[in-house]
Amino acid sequence: MKTEDLQAQGLTEEQIKFVMAENGKDVQCEKDRAAGLKTQLDSAKETLKGFEGVDVAELQSKVAKLTADLAAKDTEYEQKLAERDFTDLVGKYAAEYKAHDVKAVMPFLNVDALKASKNQENDLKAAFEGLKKDRSYLFNDPTVPRVISSTSGVDKNNDSLKTQANEAIRSLLNK
Repeated sequence: MKTEDLQAQGLTEEQIKFVMAENGKDVQCEKDRAAGLKTQLDSAKETLKGFEGVDVAELQSKVAKLTADLAAKDTEYEQKLAERDFTDLVGKYAAEYKAHDVKAVMPFLNVDALKASKNQENDLKAAFEGLKKDRSYLFNDPTVPRVISSTSGVDKNNDSLKTQANEAIRSLLNK
């Protein structure tokens, strides 16, 4: 827009200044918008340059490998949790049935079948009951009385403890 064109239309000098100021604001706004879009375009071009020479198939294979590795780690973690839970359950029943040692009982259990069992608790309970019948020596039997006898190491009928100590030393030295 030119000032001469506005004068030819019969606008006063004040009206022309007002129209030119408003038009200048609009033009500046569009220039700023265009500069912003140019900046975005330059940034996008720079980003695209970073992807030049990248093999998409290779990236996809890496993503697939990492996904498979993650799934394997999840499976391994689940197996370790199941192993820990099974070991805790065996320990619980070993304590309940008063086994001498969990490690002594383990060789007599069909561990693979018990781990694969849908109802591990009932199957372990049955296995421990069978072991207690067949191999009772692996378990403490509360019905067997334990007799503990004590012997005194000092004969209180002797003269004194000093005399006893001297005699013990002489017997060691063969004198």
